[in-house]
Amino acid sequence: MIKRESYMARIRPFIDGDLIKVLTGIRRSGKSVMLELIKDELRVRGVTEEQLVAFNFEDMRNAQLCTAEALHDELVRRAAPIKGRKIYFFFDEIQEVERWERCVNSLRVEMDCDIYITGSNAKLLSGELATYLAGRYVEFIIYPFSFSEFLALYHSVEPDADTRTCFDRYLTFGGMPYLANLRFDETACRQYLRDLFNSVELKDIVKRNNVRDVDMLERIIAYVTANIGTTFSSTAISKYLKNEGRRVSPETVLNYLKACSDAFLFYQVRRQDLQGKKILTVNEKYYVADHGIREAVIGGNMRDINLVLENIVFMEALRRGYSVTVGKVGEREIDFVCERHGEKCYIQVAYLLAAEETVQREFGVYEHVQDNFPKYVVSLDEFDMSRNGVRHYNIRDFLLAENW
Repeated sequence: MIKRESYMARIRPFIDGDLIKVLTGIRRSGKSVMLELIKDELRVRGVTEEQLVAFNFEDMRNAQLCTAEALHDELVRRAAPIKGRKIYFFFDEIQEVERWERCVNSLRVEMDCDIYITGSNAKLLSGELATYLAGRYVEFIIYPFSFSEFLALYHSVEPDADTRTCFDRYLTFGGMPYLANLRFDETACRQYLRDLFNSVELKDIVKRNNVRDVDMLERIIAYVTANIGTTFSSTAISKYLKNEGRRVSPETVLNYLKACSDAFLFYQVRRQDLQGKKILTVNEKYYVADHGIREAVIGGNMRDINLVLENIVFMEALRRGYSVTVGKVGEREIDFVCERHGEKCYIQVAYLLAAEETVQREFGVYEHVQDNFPKYVVSLDEFDMSRNGVRHYNIRDFLLAENW
């Protein structure tokens, strides 16, 4: 089991605190494993098995507990023998429980307890939850494996593989944790990732949002997945679909994209005017939660390698706790402006800096950024091409670097 210490380091200060710990993220990204890691941490601290009460609500054996009242009654029964000691509740995929937020809020009031919940939809933290639990929870988004985590996972199957080979595999397979169980067999992994994609689409998008026109949804998902990292508007997608013989309003496109983002399938990135210091409201970019899903569903990761490399760097920035925008400088763009705790860095991502024209384009954009924050150009080139205060990294080294 990969220990995922970067997440545990963030969660640890909140263990035994009053706040409800909410773990969200795309289906099968490792949220359930995080609950097990938290339990291991508690055992080390001397917590007994009796104090750990866990339910997975996708397990049919718990189907009778999928209302707030039934769950509450069962938890009160389970807690009865543990009087005088703290009880730790772990609720996996809690969105399956009707009015679950009422039950969780009641537990906070009634018992000396510490609560951990997971869910695969951002709507978990909207609507009624905001009313019942406002200011009483802390959220941690669990992403698919980083390249560093994938490296450890791949070495458990192929211990002699070098870093370059591992990165080639990462480009194809992505970072879904379960793939090691399939020993990274290409056919089996593709099938698993396709099935995972279908599960996200059906359970977390269609079912949760009562989508009636599933064909339209699939066309929009296919368009965005093929065009990750490309600036476009809902109007552009609407026109594209009209040419395909399907009429849909830009507003409907936006609603479908919001549903996909709520299921953590896509992440929207806004553009920021670095000279006017304002967020632009048109022509966002989208990236997919796991580039392995993209390869399994539509293929072409190697053909679109420049876009996939961007996707990988973007997701790594999110894992490291950065908020990310696209920087607009006049008519040019900086791929990523990453901000965290008052710090900032700029990142340009390229496939190869083979031509002088490419070098000028990737490095030259920084001439218009007059501050002292770190500026990076990241590519697959093996040689250091740093210049004019802008640091160049091979992408593998950049992803494995402890600090940016």
